[in-house]
Amino acid sequence: MATNENLSPNVIKQLAKELKNLDETPPDGIKVIVNDDDFSIIFADIEGPAGTPYENGVFRMKLLLSHDFPQSPPKGYFLTKIFHPNIAMNGEICVNTLKKDWNPSLGLRHVLLVVRCLLIESFPESALNEQAGKMLLENYEEYARHARLYTGIHALKPKSKGAICESTTALNVDQRITESTGKEPLLTTPLSTSSKVPVTNAQDQNASIAPLVEPVVGASAIQKKEGLAVKAQVDKKKIDARKKSLKRL
Repeated sequence: MATNENLSPNVIKQLAKELKNLDETPPDGIKVIVNDDDFSIIFADIEGPAGTPYENGVFRMKLLLSHDFPQSPPKGYFLTKIFHPNIAMNGEICVNTLKKDWNPSLGLRHVLLVVRCLLIESFPESALNEQAGKMLLENYEEYARHARLYTGIHALKPKSKGAICESTTALNVDQRITESTGKEPLLTTPLSTSSKVPVTNAQDQNASIAPLVEPVVGASAIQKKEGLAVKAQVDKKKIDARKKSLKRL
């Protein structure tokens, strides 16, 4: 069983039971990552609900449990960058269940379901991201376009492996930029590390490989040509020698 100085043995025992239940019968669109060594930090992957700008994206979040949990609510953060009125630029989640409406009897399952529902119905009146909240109230289509853009760039793909660390790293970099400049970083698509010019199809890929092959072919042709030139010089010397021999006769 996990040990944690910040949580009482009874709380750890209850959390172990809840996490086991979440692992065996996960809620729809939610997958909890269990860390048996530390129950004070709980990670979960949230699938973007269908019909929302977050559809086809998977968002990693974490819950931080304090020493007096469950008397005080956990703090929720999105690790995957997301454009949402109730989620701050640093990932902090603003929802009443984790604040004034908290009840010690509420379990982790209920908290995670509330967070996923927040992706379906947001509350722009109490926005942490003022730009998203204002855009949602004034022009939903523009808000949805912006949210889909964030989803396409930052969110993980369903059943994708190995991309979680990349997304989390990107968020940490964005946070450092935000903290130092006070402005949100511009949305950009990742650049290819293998070439300054992106390869878009097989034809372009072959074209990018071709220059690497040409020097080999060129070197072979030069060697062949030089060989022929040397042979011609040897043959000419033989002919000249024969002519001199004939003159002597």
